[in-house]
Formats: sequence, C-alpha cells, structure tokens
Amino acid sequence: MINIFEVNETNKMVEQENLDVRTITMGINLLDCASDNLLEVNEKIFRKITTLAKDLVRTGEEIAKEFGVPIVNKRISITPISLVGAAACKSPEDYVTIAKTLDRAAKQVGINFIGGYSAIVSKGMTASDKFLIESIPEALACTDFVCSSVNVGSTKTGINMDAVRLMGTIIKQTAIQTKERDSIGCAKLVVLCNAPDDNPFMAGAFHGVSEDDAIINVGVSGPGVVKYALEKVRGESFEVLCETIKKTAFKITRVGQLVAQEASQRLGIPFGIIDLSLAPTPAVGDSVADILKEIGLEQAGAPGTTAALAMLNDQVKKGGVMASSYVGGLSGAFIPVSEDQGMIDAVNAGSLTIEKLEAMTCVCSVGLDMIAIPGDTKASTISGIIADEAAIGMVNQKTTAVRVIPVVGKKVGDIVEFGGLLGYAPIMPVNAFDCSAFVNRTGRIPAPIHSFKN
Repeated sequence: MINIFEVNETNKMVEQENLDVRTITMGINLLDCASDNLLEVNEKIFRKITTLAKDLVRTGEEIAKEFGVPIVNKRISITPISLVGAAACKSPEDYVTIAKTLDRAAKQVGINFIGGYSAIVSKGMTASDKFLIESIPEALACTDFVCSSVNVGSTKTGINMDAVRLMGTIIKQTAIQTKERDSIGCAKLVVLCNAPDDNPFMAGAFHGVSEDDAIINVGVSGPGVVKYALEKVRGESFEVLCETIKKTAFKITRVGQLVAQEASQRLGIPFGIIDLSLAPTPAVGDSVADILKEIGLEQAGAPGTTAALAMLNDQVKKGGVMASSYVGGLSGAFIPVSEDQGMIDAVNAGSLTIEKLEAMTCVCSVGLDMIAIPGDTKASTISGIIADEAAIGMVNQKTTAVRVIPVVGKKVGDIVEFGGLLGYAPIMPVNAFDCSAFVNRTGRIPAPIHSFKN
C-alpha cells in the first residue's frame, strides 16, 4: 500500500529538486470508431475522446493540488489512426480531416498533446499506412496538439527501408510546411523501432491494440532529484553511487504509483503502467547531462559518457521495478538536446556531437531526440540517420527513435527557439557524405539471427 506519508517525504524533492509527474496519459482504443463513412468516423472519434477524457485535466489538477506534486502534462494516446481510418480514408486528405478532429477533441478536453496519429509499418505498408504517412506534413501543419509517430522496424521483423526512405522525405516536407514556426512540426513527429504499446511520452505515444479499452499510464521524471542525491556521495565508490541512484529512483516511482492509482480510481479507468524516465526540462538543474557531470565527467560527451549513461539507465530501472509491479513504456534516461540545458551546453562546448549521441542511444531509453539540424540537410541523409538508429534498436532488442528537426533557413551555429518544454537548441552539423545509393535500395533489412527464438 502507498499512503500520503510517502508523498510528504518528497516535498523537498518537489520544492528544491524539480521532481514532477511529467504526464498522466489516458490511452483510448478507437477501433470501435472504424467505419467506411469518413464523416461517421470523425464523429465517433470526437464523441469517444471527449466522453472518456472529459474529466482528465480536472482530475490531474485536483491530485496535484492535494498531494503537492506538480503534474506537468495531461495527455491522450489513441489507437494508431492508420488502423482506425483504413476503411474510410482513400487519400492523404481524408486522413487530415481526422487529424483536425483529434485536435478539436484535444482542445475540447483541455489536454496538452494527443498522440497516435501513427502507423506501424515495421514489415510492410498497407495503402492506408501510406496515405496516413503522406498526410503527416499537412496534418501537423494545420493542428496544434496532434503528435505523430511511425514505427519502421523491430527486432522480430527487421527494418522496412521503404518506410525509412519515405520518412526522410516526410520529415523534410513537415519542416517546410511549418517553416514559419521554425519547422516545429518536426518536434511533433518521431520515427521508431520497437515502439512499445504503452508509452505515455510524446511524440511517440499510441494506444496499442493489446491494451484495454482505456487505461491510465503515468510518466514520472526527476533528473534534478537524482543529481541532488549524487552530490551527497561525491567521490564514493561505484557501489555507493549505484545504490544511491536505485534508492532515489524507488522514491520517485512511488510518487508516480500513488498518482496513477488515484487517477485510475477517480476516473474509473484501469491503471496501466508507470514509465520511470529521467526526462529533463530546459530548467537549470533538471538535466540528465548534469547527472553525468556529477558522476565525474567534465561535460556530457567526454570519454566515459556512454558507460556512465548505461550505469544510470540500469540503476534507474532497478530502483523503479522494485517500487511498482507495472513499470513499462520506455523507462530509463532521455537525452533530448533542446530540452536539456546541460546537453545544450555540451554541444556549445564542442564535446557532444550527433555521432556521440548515437553511441549514447545504445544504452539510453530512446534515441536521437529533439536535435535541430541544418534546413538544407538532404532527405536521404535523414533517412540514413533513421536507419542507423533503427539498426541499434533492432540488434539490441530495445526501443530507439529519431526526432530530428531540419530547421528551414537555419545553418550550423544558429539557435532555434521552440518554447515551453521543447526548449531551444543549437543547430548541429550532420555528416555531409552521401548515403542515397544505400537508402534508395528497396525492400527491408532482415531481422537479426537472434530474433528467431521459436
């Protein structure tokens, strides 16, 4: 049992160390909204979301006030729309009408983001999948709260290189469609390998087909809490370091567990998972990079960074799984550039490059996240970056992702401002050598030999 006394223990974490519940995310199954009539599909989607989630924001605010724990975002994830709209949508333009409906529903219930404008194409693409993917640039340009994701590979199926090639073009088109807002549409679009069905974090969240009709998932953060705890054991052995991280992660997860249980009970919707991810914010002191510095690195990106991150990620998970029976989603450490002041400082200092970030993604929670690149970067280069990250995920049986933003009109050394939790970022250089002959091959990269376990 978890009680309010455990939460009182975290008051200092909240007030001084940037502890927060990053999100309460309601997952909603929309498969029963499918129809061959597009108008009917849109009406059903709007009605179901606004009915089930009508009290989500109010409930989150009440829990935050009662327990004294900030709940930063209230979000919704939905069944991948390429499945829901398959019968009714005969063109990309048809899918855009659903995106607008999702945006209207999000505004009606007052949430921050809605995720699930998605397609799962790790082995092949249906006509519906392709229509949805082709609609993404317009869909993200004409909406405010819709987030999109495309899963292009998995350990069991390999990497769909046709989808990888297409996504390079789609990211470029999305950047152009939203160029008046520093190509912010790309900040709401992520390409994944091994995407989990229960991730509460945007932009990669969707409600998997294996889930209940509706669920509550909670994402907990707290890099500042971990950094503060490590300051007290500065210079101690790795054993002490690891124990400190585990114990801190345990306490953070218990807070999320309480919030999840309360939200589930009050909304009358089953509890799904706790996602314990050290997700940073632009606030000073709320940085994964600063944790790495506290562990002993001069800057994130210095030799030893990947080892330090691997240790941090593992200890966070070990502490979290002891605090909740249902830890899921991504769970570990995020390393977005624009959302982490320490990462930005490392880029500006010259210690952190995209290549080093790619190495770090082998051991972190996700992948290349919120990285601003020059607007003239070729679509094939972006596809090559996606293929590299997908390969890391496929071979290592983990989730990897790419959320890069080719900011139209910006070059290396410029700064782009996204605002809010998305922060700001320096434009990072990318390898200029060509990979188009590789990504233009058709078909898919086969699954690795260790995927065959039957």
